[in-house]
Amino acid sequence: MTSREATLAAIRANRPKGDFPLPPIPAFTPLVGEDLVAEFGERLKRMGGRIEPVAEGSDPLAGIRERLAGAKVVASAVPEVTGNRDLTMVAKPGDLEDVDIAVVRAVFGIAESGSVLFTEGELIVNSVAYLAQHLIVLLDPTDLVDTVQSAYRRPEFASSAYAVLHTGPSATADIEGVLIHGAQGVRSLTVVMLPR
Repeated sequence: MTSREATLAAIRANRPKGDFPLPPIPAFTPLVGEDLVAEFGERLKRMGGRIEPVAEGSDPLAGIRERLAGAKVVASAVPEVTGNRDLTMVAKPGDLEDVDIAVVRAVFGIAESGSVLFTEGELIVNSVAYLAQHLIVLLDPTDLVDTVQSAYRRPEFASSAYAVLHTGPSATADIEGVLIHGAQGVRSLTVVMLPR
């Protein structure tokens, strides 16, 4: 038995018996107005992200196609965009370290924080949301919720093995207040409001 197996066996053996439901989630008054798309966009912008307008005409993603064409490695987890790195063939999460742009679809967005939720189903390989230089997120505007509490009531948190909220690109600041994006993760996060 490995040390990992021994540790997990000890945890299982010593887990208290009984049912321990999670506490109820309070319903706080939303801090956003009725236009969830506008509220989401404003908060995403405050966090360093941006909304890419849906293009007019036959290709709603025309606005991001130029960025995609200039990238060497594109990993796409959506049928709307063809990438040149097949996420289903990735052997190790670290194999995505050279991805320039990753394109994924969010399960939903949170208007009060400008956050988007991904699960293992959307990302295919969880590390793609962290190792890519730039992240393009497709979000159906009807998949916006008003508050974080509303988000936690969604079934994805109970049914997914992995769920993560992203709020803008990676950022860090030093004691003098110098803000740097992309320090520990994606350098930019762009959301396209595109229906499923």
